[in-house]
Amino acid sequence: MALPGSLWRQPASRGLVSHCTHHHIVVFLLTFFSYSLLHASRKTFSNVKVSISSQWTPSCLNSTAPELRPYELWNSSHLFPNAEEATLFLGTLDTIFLFSYAMGLFVSGIVGDRLNLRWVLSFGMCSSALVVFFFGTLTEWLHFYNKWFYCCLWVVNGLLQSTGWPCVVAVMGNWFGKAGRGFVFGLWSACASVGNILGAFLASCVLKYGYEYAFLVTASVQFAGGVIVFFGLLTSPKEVGLPELGADEDGSVEEDANRPLMSNDDADDDDRNYSIQAADTDNQPKAIGFFQACCLPGVVLYSLAYACLKLVNYSFFFWLPFYLSNNFGWKEAEADQLSIWYDVGGIIGGTIQGLISDVLQKRAPVLAISLLFAVGSLFGYSRSPNSKPINAVIMAITGFFIGGPSNMISSAISADLGRQDLVKGSSEALATVTGIVDGTGSIGAAVGQYLVSLIQENLGWMWVFYFFILMTSSTVLFISPLIVREIRLLLHERRLRMLAE
Repeated sequence: MALPGSLWRQPASRGLVSHCTHHHIVVFLLTFFSYSLLHASRKTFSNVKVSISSQWTPSCLNSTAPELRPYELWNSSHLFPNAEEATLFLGTLDTIFLFSYAMGLFVSGIVGDRLNLRWVLSFGMCSSALVVFFFGTLTEWLHFYNKWFYCCLWVVNGLLQSTGWPCVVAVMGNWFGKAGRGFVFGLWSACASVGNILGAFLASCVLKYGYEYAFLVTASVQFAGGVIVFFGLLTSPKEVGLPELGADEDGSVEEDANRPLMSNDDADDDDRNYSIQAADTDNQPKAIGFFQACCLPGVVLYSLAYACLKLVNYSFFFWLPFYLSNNFGWKEAEADQLSIWYDVGGIIGGTIQGLISDVLQKRAPVLAISLLFAVGSLFGYSRSPNSKPINAVIMAITGFFIGGPSNMISSAISADLGRQDLVKGSSEALATVTGIVDGTGSIGAAVGQYLVSLIQENLGWMWVFYFFILMTSSTVLFISPLIVREIRLLLHERRLRMLAE
């Protein structure tokens, strides 16, 4: 018995290797490190919160701050009467950044599909680096402290940094097809975690000289990276004369290898010829509209799920060093270095889970199993003893089961959603869909950061972890229709294979 087209699978590794050129490797590395640098500058703010809080609080009420002379000069520049209000403002800045970042993602995705992705990405990196320099370094050098100025700079920074993720995912989606996408994007999505590690390392190295130097170093490196991206990044294979993804050059098997996972396997062949975009003989198809992208299958459900999951993931990103220092009394530099283990777990989790989803040819069941384990790991980490080795191990496990699914949704699944059969032949849907998914996730993360600061202040850290467990469970609930559908497809394909034998 002949198997249906959906069951003729070219091995992911063979399909990946046969199409890989040195251009693919360069694109992989440039997009990887460009977003790593963006995340490193964000991580710097997370890692120096204790130092900033000390600087913004009067030394007479802050036991960790050095005694400053003359007292009148310090008294005229402090922002808050106590450390609690300073901490609450830091949480407000996180919320402001994420809200502006979320709003920017919806716009940046559309802009990225209509302008040169290399220009948009390079502009975002260089201009964001300048804003970070003004925020953390120049204001400290000039001894200029103003809450509204900080808020305005962080709004602008969020808008500028939002150009990064839609652009890099769109470029990666242009170069890498479905063959091995889960593994490739799982490995590549470690860029955020690598950026966190890089930011934590750079901040801990220069923090003894003052938190302003942590901002200076990361901003300088990010600006240099933006210049390299402008002169070196190729946004699509056609720029060097290579065939675009989906081109029918080597027969139906290879065409199937490039077909995304989000296709409807139950649909008739005639239905698959339908496209949101009319047939166009031009080499540059029109970009998909925003509302058309929202109507694509799976986009809304994954966006809502990512809003809950990114809330948890970014709470660890923004608050983990502060939690370790505040809850266990560890030094800030030691807390920064220990927080790296969460990102290490996320890197391993995203890669392994992406590879498993390639083998199964389904994403949602892998996410569901990982998130169920994440609930248990969160409960265990909330009761971690005051031991750095034990804390690091549980932290890495938590990062594996939370960071891994977060990386999959924001990268491989977003690419799947942006290259469905309904938008076949139009890579210009990738940045828009990615912006919708990541933008919705960032709205959830923005709300979450303020809630974390409120819950921690009024109820304590234990209730913060209960809140994380609730949000993780909500993630599974939102993708449950997709989980059921993909499990049914797996069982159906298994029955067909048994009949074929």
